Amino acid sequence: MSNFFTDNPDLMFTLKNLEMKEIVALRENDYKQAEEFDYAPENYEDAMDNYKRVMEVIGEITGERIAPRSRQVDEEGPYFKDGVVKYHPLTDKNLKDLKDAGVMGVMLPRRYGGLNFPTTIYTMMTEMVARADASLQNLIGLQDIAETICEFGSEEQRQKYLPRFASGEADGSMDLTEPDSGSDLQSVRLKATQGSDGKWYLNGMKRFITNGCSKIHLVLARSKEGTVDGRGLSMFICEACPELKVRRIEHKLGIHGVPTAELQYNNVPAELCGQERRGLTKYVMSLMNGARVAISGQALGIAEAAYREARKYAAERVQFKQSIDQFPAIYEMLAKMKIKVTAARTLLYETTRMVDLRYSYMALDERSEKAKYYSKVAAALTPMCKALSTEIANQVAYDCIQIHGGTGYMHDFDAERYYRDARITNIYEGTTQLQVVAAIGGIMQRVLDPMITELLGVSCEGLDCRLLKMVEEMFEKQKAAVQFVAEKKDSAYHDLRARNLVENETIVVVSLLMLRDAKKDPKRVPLAERYILDAVHDFERNYQIVMSGDLSTIDRHRDVIDY
Repeated sequence: MSNFFTDNPDLMFTLKNLEMKEIVALRENDYKQAEEFDYAPENYEDAMDNYKRVMEVIGEITGERIAPRSRQVDEEGPYFKDGVVKYHPLTDKNLKDLKDAGVMGVMLPRRYGGLNFPTTIYTMMTEMVARADASLQNLIGLQDIAETICEFGSEEQRQKYLPRFASGEADGSMDLTEPDSGSDLQSVRLKATQGSDGKWYLNGMKRFITNGCSKIHLVLARSKEGTVDGRGLSMFICEACPELKVRRIEHKLGIHGVPTAELQYNNVPAELCGQERRGLTKYVMSLMNGARVAISGQALGIAEAAYREARKYAAERVQFKQSIDQFPAIYEMLAKMKIKVTAARTLLYETTRMVDLRYSYMALDERSEKAKYYSKVAAALTPMCKALSTEIANQVAYDCIQIHGGTGYMHDFDAERYYRDARITNIYEGTTQLQVVAAIGGIMQRVLDPMITELLGVSCEGLDCRLLKMVEEMFEKQKAAVQFVAEKKDSAYHDLRARNLVENETIVVVSLLMLRDAKKDPKRVPLAERYILDAVHDFERNYQIVMSGDLSTIDRHRDVIDY
């Protein structure tokens, strides 16, 4: 019997030790919602107990029901014929299990049938779902569409759509990508025009749409004729109808359980969501915060599954009269995998905490200083988090196969599925390279300095003070490197060294978060120590590359490509 929450001490530690009091109080309107809804928490302890109970339920569903079905879903996938997409029957069972558990509208307000849970708790749930079946997480993760309608749609749209999401009657898709636009969303060409009846109609193509067979679509379209950039784009809501055709579903390397579709819009009736011409500049940018967090959770779930599969196999596989986990080369790999997974989880849930604070203060007054501050912090952390979590998922899945040896390359083991599923995570919802572009502005502006300074201010009691000193030195070097790049005033050099700076900022933040957690549990001290001692070498390499100031490397890179 397996419960994906109670068998994961790190996830339980995270839920217990994350500082959520401010978030929960804001979300529950100082617990006044309990006066209107008898199932709303009356205080912080009540809320946390509720979160824990729901996590245990999801842990049981994912461990006992979803995970055993995942291999068959991966092998057989969804069905497509004559423009109709049908999920695998076991995917339907998975969705019914989650629907019956009442978690299809986790973050939506209670007045629309939701649970009003914070992003942090929702992400923990999706991590467990991804550990069981990464493709199913794509379907659950698309609850962000309902969140976008909740935040930016009209009250009439909220009443119309959100209860359907919360009940599980409706599912969604985020229709952004087009055949020629890819990540360049400013070049989106799908047209939105107003008819003589005053209603909007959509015409064009979308490609690589996850769950493109959904009932409700959130669509980025060009509503201003004659424009060629993001200022002419608006966000629309439309529903599945005969005018919206699924042309095909893709044959993919991984994530086989969820259909990825090519869509054709033939005068599809739609509703404007929010203000016209704010689709990309405001709504998609906000949606990206949620999408980055969701994919980070998915990647972390895959990494957790891959680490556990590798550890289990290594303990059972006997070579030279002993299990291979006794060989230094193998247990060193397992230790590094564990540290990477822990580091990714530490950053992910600190990031979701900031996203929750951003959402709560924006809902109160988007012009307030706290709303502005947490918006900037979330905008910096979410791309850093996605870059770290997804790259780690790929590394851990790679090592999982390596530990399995030749058997890991076979369909008989789950190792190869984790490897295939992990590969998309650092591509969709913005590649790692685009996460660097998204993060570097906040790093150059030193948005995270107050957070880093606060974390540096803790005492090193119970820790090796040498570790805190090492992180402090890295922080000072990082500020010097940022200043060096800024003073050089060379955009090409800035862009070339952005990844070095983002990686080093991530190392500083994660090191401090690992030390913070180690103070709360002595068992975590070796994890923090090993992470920092390994990371400091990567930091120094990045630092020396940045501080070299060698502009000729740009031309040398081009020479290598042209050779």
